[in-house]
Amino acid sequence: SGTRLPGGSVDAVRALPRVMTDFILNLIQSWGYAGIFILMFLENVFPPIPSEVIMGLGGMGVAKGHFDFWTLVAVAVAGTTAGNWVWYGIGRWIGYQRLKPFIDRHGRWLTLDWAEVERLHDWFLKFGPGIVFIARFMPVTRTMVSLPAGMVRMNQAKFLSWTAAGSTIWISALAGAGNWFGRQFANLD
Repeated sequence: SGTRLPGGSVDAVRALPRVMTDFILNLIQSWGYAGIFILMFLENVFPPIPSEVIMGLGGMGVAKGHFDFWTLVAVAVAGTTAGNWVWYGIGRWIGYQRLKPFIDRHGRWLTLDWAEVERLHDWFLKFGPGIVFIARFMPVTRTMVSLPAGMVRMNQAKFLSWTAAGSTIWISALAGAGNWFGRQFANLD
């Protein structure tokens, strides 16, 4: 038994990555491509699920002949784009102007005032598609960039296109790495 923490032990905290990995493995093994779609969707709605693990394992599945590489990538891109669309919709629902009372009341704690929010808003309007594309390569940002895209009411087709384009590159790289590692492990047998 480890050191006690509120609500559990150190051992329970240490077990979380294993539990997450087991969940991911079981869903991929049981549901195949549908499991990949679900996991990539969830990864974008609940960011603690890591796409690096999902796609790494998916790539290893390619190496073992369980998946086709490009079908895997297409399904994963569809899942990640759908998950990001949820955050885009939330941002669109909240809207840019709804932030003003919150920033006016709590902005000093965030070291942010409305003039800075307006500058960020204008910057996003000017460079939004590029920001959405580049953000797909950065942890946490790849999901959270969907909120301001929705808040500034970025054209949905542009948002989805740039999300899918950036995600395709990132997901292909992760699945490719998993495929490569899977082939290396096969050579160990």
